[in-house]
Amino acid sequence: MSLDPQTRQTIESLLNENPVVLFMKGNRGQPQCGFSAKAISALDMLVPDYLTIDVLQHADIREGIKAYGNWPTIPQLYVQGELIGGSDIIQEMFASGELAETLGVDVPAADAPAITLDESARETMQRALAGHPNMAIHLRIDAGWGHQLSLAAPAPGALSVELDGLRLQIDPWSATRAEGLRIELREDLTGTAFAFDNPNAPPPVRPLTVQDLSQRLDAGEPVYLFDVRRDDERAVAVIPGARPWNAETDRMIASLPKDTPLLFHCHHGSRSRAAAERYRRQGYTEVYNVEGGIDAWSTEIDPSVPRY
Repeated sequence: MSLDPQTRQTIESLLNENPVVLFMKGNRGQPQCGFSAKAISALDMLVPDYLTIDVLQHADIREGIKAYGNWPTIPQLYVQGELIGGSDIIQEMFASGELAETLGVDVPAADAPAITLDESARETMQRALAGHPNMAIHLRIDAGWGHQLSLAAPAPGALSVELDGLRLQIDPWSATRAEGLRIELREDLTGTAFAFDNPNAPPPVRPLTVQDLSQRLDAGEPVYLFDVRRDDERAVAVIPGARPWNAETDRMIASLPKDTPLLFHCHHGSRSRAAAERYRRQGYTEVYNVEGGIDAWSTEIDPSVPRY
């Protein structure tokens, strides 16, 4: 199969600009096939952020990436521009520790963490284990601080946490994120679910009103405010002092201490919330989303800023 020059250029630009790229079906939040979901599961354990390309939305890339790397199936993982492989290889490399090495992530030497359960969570886990004496409850905490419990056979290399006769298994990466974790069973309008109170997790993205933003800007103190909108939107209207969010500012953010306040805005607040969440997953502890975005700034703070 020949590769269209424009598609080749698009693929090479993606690989040159992003150290880790997964070509998959669906996206990180909603994989559209089991193989893509397994690839996401392994990557999420090791790195908080990487680029995913939904080939279902880009037919040219879907076929082009197969020709580019001479690899016939999706998903495909590239690291530093080099093809690593598909779902099975990704899973095998994760289990062996080779994927961590490829991604530049050290395999931690972890001890079994202190974890507590409330009585309802304990009883639910015990019921799940009833009749499955050779199984264990597995806890995973990924690099983006997502928590997951599952019932499966004991895994080689996993740490065991004994909780009053209840065996909880945890991989080394999760173990370094689990010290002091409390697991509860909570009920709301949608039903019951496990809830995780993890003192190690970065705080959630915080909402920031345009009034609060105005006060910060008026104070004259350095403010790291990033505008995640497209260039054509910025040509219409900007908030004074906002930096465009691009590769250059991303590198600048990477150089800042993790406790630096980071503020993000867009048109109405949804895109900037997603961008802010990206940096929260990377461990930044004071991340804000400007609620209402530049539209709220125009209506509530500065009417001279055009609305669109």
